[in-house]
Amino acid sequence: MRMRVAMLCVGVVLTLPLSAETPIHATARPGATPPWDKGILPVNPERYYAAIECGKQGGADPPCVFWDTGLCKNPDFTLAVYTGYKAVAYEVWQAVSHKQPAPQPNYQAAQQTRVTIGITPVRGSTNTFTGLVLTRGGTAVPPVDRSLGSGGGRYTFDYPAFAPTSGITLELTGKTSTMSCVIDREVLAQFR
Repeated sequence: MRMRVAMLCVGVVLTLPLSAETPIHATARPGATPPWDKGILPVNPERYYAAIECGKQGGADPPCVFWDTGLCKNPDFTLAVYTGYKAVAYEVWQAVSHKQPAPQPNYQAAQQTRVTIGITPVRGSTNTFTGLVLTRGGTAVPPVDRSLGSGGGRYTFDYPAFAPTSGITLELTGKTSTMSCVIDREVLAQFR
């Protein structure tokens, strides 16, 4: 009898969904040029022109434009991060990729762009997204805006939420399980 109870307990433990207690540790995408170690910051003249140069690199998947590819990789949700830097780099990259001259993106619009995390379901996932919580030092950082829809969502934050002064944790909650992603300070410093 004790053996059956022990086997039943093992079966229950083995079938529990991925939880916040099993965090994923984010890594920075390698190979981004020019190198960057200041983290996600509002656009200023230096960052604006660096983003234009990044976009001019062209190619199918330049790491300086798509630095967030594979961020917090998990079986349920894909994350994409949108910043002022990425807005400029992506606009230039898109033109260069279509053999057009590099444009001069709107500097003021890039300065006003906040940090948005987009969450979409991974193909085949049955864990519907219900919420994201960003924490720093154990304290939740509230988004300035959020929206849910089509199994995913968008959460917008001010830049200080991503300052590379200490690590952050993203907790992605779904209807059937929760996933926690730790982004260390050193990794945050490489984000753009």
